[in-house]
Amino acid sequence: MPSLNSRVLEAGSWSAVPQPVIEGDGLRLRPWRTGDEPFLVGAYSDPAIQRWHTFVLDDEAEATGWIERVNARWPSEKAADWAVESQGELVSRIGFRILDLEYGDAEVAYWVAPQARGAGIASRALTVLTDWAREHGLHRLTLQHSTQNEPSCRVAQRCGFHLEGTLVRSLLHADGWHDMHLHARLLEDPVTPGA
Repeated sequence: MPSLNSRVLEAGSWSAVPQPVIEGDGLRLRPWRTGDEPFLVGAYSDPAIQRWHTFVLDDEAEATGWIERVNARWPSEKAADWAVESQGELVSRIGFRILDLEYGDAEVAYWVAPQARGAGIASRALTVLTDWAREHGLHRLTLQHSTQNEPSCRVAQRCGFHLEGTLVRSLLHADGWHDMHLHARLLEDPVTPGA
């Protein structure tokens, strides 16, 4: 069925090139690759990452499968995922959990490995990815987190993602259904730190 609206970004405009490496604020966002498995297994053994992201990688074979799945997302233009490095060390993960080029929007998801927490990695990575998304034509980014996940809420607010509402009993976690905060950022708008 033909749309009455023009697309924000044309199909194929991102997948026509390899998934980029994005650098900024002392961080390097790059596609996942073979050799990242030990880091992923270690990160997904962390109770906080398991709690908020609701799954585990039991061994390196599972991590290899995970890497293959997330790397297949970029060509599909439906999602994208990056490993985050600081000073040459893996510290975090960030990505577009959902991506819709036609409407110019994406949902961001992220976590930080336990050994890298407290250095502002999540806020810095989110800012770097937000700036890149703006430069590459996206209109709006959203993110969701459990209302019980206060650190993630602070990251969203620091990065100019305004709270739009609460999704009641929206996501099943190991301890039951969680209400989720929905934050959003229009990429045409300047950010006010801490707003």
